Amino acid sequence: MPPATSPKRFAMRRTALPPIPSASDFPPCAPRAAFLTVKDAAAYLGLSPHTLYVWRHRRQGPPSFRMGPRGRVMYRREALDAWVHDQEQADSRSNEALSPLSDAALQRRSGYITRT
Repeated sequence: MPPATSPKRFAMRRTALPPIPSASDFPPCAPRAAFLTVKDAAAYLGLSPHTLYVWRHRRQGPPSFRMGPRGRVMYRREALDAWVHDQEQADSRSNEALSPLSDAALQRRSGYITRT
């Protein structure tokens, strides 16, 4: 009998996401595209394209639309910037008005506290 061999295990190879391009990565004369594909929008936001597809399916994430006869999913650069800004404003760490440690929040809470 041949010796028993253990089944081969296939390891998943993890690949690192590409670095997020910054404004200094592009030459100053390069035009900025007004519309971005899913792949370009994902790179712009530092996400995977799959995440954008899932968000689109769930009607979450930045606004997108279909363009052209083939119906490619596209994103406006201005809409991505506005969406990121809205996300920042909704986070209490970057919006002082939402922070539970801000003066406005402490004043709101002080109305509920009864002192004797």
